[in-house]
Amino acid sequence: MTTPNFIILYVDSPERSGAFYASLLGREPVESSPTFVMFVLDKGFKLGLWSRHTVEPAATATGGGGELVLAVENAAAVDATHADWTGRGLNVLQAPTDLDFGRSFVALDPDNHRLRVYWPFEGAQG
Repeated sequence: MTTPNFIILYVDSPERSGAFYASLLGREPVESSPTFVMFVLDKGFKLGLWSRHTVEPAATATGGGGELVLAVENAAAVDATHADWTGRGLNVLQAPTDLDFGRSFVALDPDNHRLRVYWPFEGAQG
């Protein structure tokens, strides 16, 4: 069975989105050009930011059709991340909330891709 290890988000400006994610993730990209930026995250997972103007074949999807999910170590970290991101001016769609699976909030990146931060409740999958 294959295991996904790379996600690509189609963005308006890879350089602008790359700076956004470098600040948010606290790390620099391993690759950066005017049309593509790539980060290597923990355990080798990769995040690519590809210009929606140059991707081939052309992509019709834009932000908001899925979520990039970031797990944190506890419920307090959900709230602290929310406070940090709010202070950075991110558009928050959902304030920290206890849902069936855990504590979570949702914000948007510059291209309206949804970013969900969560901590799973004990026994919840995730």
